[in-house]
Amino acid sequence: MATIERAEVLICCPGRNFVTLRLTSSDGVTGLGDATLNGRELAVASYLRDHVAPLLIGRDPDRIEDTWQYLYKGAYWRRGPVTMTAVAAVDTALWDIKAKLAGMPLHQLLGGRSRDGVMVYPHASGQTVPELLDDVARLLDLGYQAIRAQAAVPGLTGSYGVKKNGRYEPADSARPEEQAWSSEAYLDFAPRYLEQVRQRFGFDFHLLHDVHHRLTPIQAARFGRSVEQLRLFWMEDPTPAEDQESFRLIRQHTCTPIAVGEALTSIWEVQHLITNRLIDYVRCTVVHAGGITHLRRIFDLADLYQVRSGCHGASDLSPVTQAAACQLGLAIPNFGIQEHMGYPPQTAEVFHSGVQLKDGCLDVDDSPGLGVEYDDQAAARFADFEPKYLPVARRLDGSVHDW
Repeated sequence: MATIERAEVLICCPGRNFVTLRLTSSDGVTGLGDATLNGRELAVASYLRDHVAPLLIGRDPDRIEDTWQYLYKGAYWRRGPVTMTAVAAVDTALWDIKAKLAGMPLHQLLGGRSRDGVMVYPHASGQTVPELLDDVARLLDLGYQAIRAQAAVPGLTGSYGVKKNGRYEPADSARPEEQAWSSEAYLDFAPRYLEQVRQRFGFDFHLLHDVHHRLTPIQAARFGRSVEQLRLFWMEDPTPAEDQESFRLIRQHTCTPIAVGEALTSIWEVQHLITNRLIDYVRCTVVHAGGITHLRRIFDLADLYQVRSGCHGASDLSPVTQAAACQLGLAIPNFGIQEHMGYPPQTAEVFHSGVQLKDGCLDVDDSPGLGVEYDDQAAARFADFEPKYLPVARRLDGSVHDW
């Protein structure tokens, strides 16, 4: 019987910080798992290196479900983003090993294809509305079928979702940047620029928008109603998800679809939203929601209530997560859409991935496992961890607002 012989926690910064777990079995097969938690990367690295990796040595890599339960139920302190990201890294790496031993891409072990590819959405943005419209035109010319649109709110020093120097990377400073925010200004502005997107480009593509937890429930209801004629694919994170009953109020006032979940880490955190049909898309990720094993459970529950997947896919999730999400998205019956931001060029030097983009959809090649290999020599050139933090939002009166 093969056993897990080595568990390595690898940290590199090819354009941004990534934490990767690499497991090696006694028969020489390796598996990769993403363990990146934006702005808290070293917390997960320590959790893995100091508390989880020693427990994996000697375990049977075939026993994926048992290992998941061992790391989750067997621990008194459980759940939360650090724990679930660490568990996810182990789980994903074990699935990578199992699929490699089977000699097939991971989605084949998950039941095979349910579709030819997974539709993705990139981010269009601009400091001004004309810049946003030009960015939407660029992405449509590239063949995307769905696009998220964000523009900077006039008069505010920082707006989420808007590129700086040609790229959107919110974690970009050694201390959190403090940005001014006005929900009132946003509510007046956002519906008008989304309307301009539809006026210029029509309805032949899916239009998405991220509210990013910035509104109260009644404000979110007002926003959703104001854009109903624009037929958004979804409004994302309209209000913070701690008070999940608040989504019922939004539902009562608008039929604009709602997507929630990128900051939620377990099936218990989305159970109420799904079973009460308070959302239309669940956005949990492989890396932050316990890996392939647990995310599949979330999607299976969602399928019972006609809720579809919409996995978070920012560039702070490594190509390992992108590949895992694509493999899972190919297999599940209730796939909805996949976020796709892409990576800096140097990232591809470290992570060699078989994920391919064509006609606005991601697909994988026939490589066994996840189809991603980690290049140690390239990673050594990007070995220095760079502390970077997400911004902090403050209302115009100086008080802290939800980021």
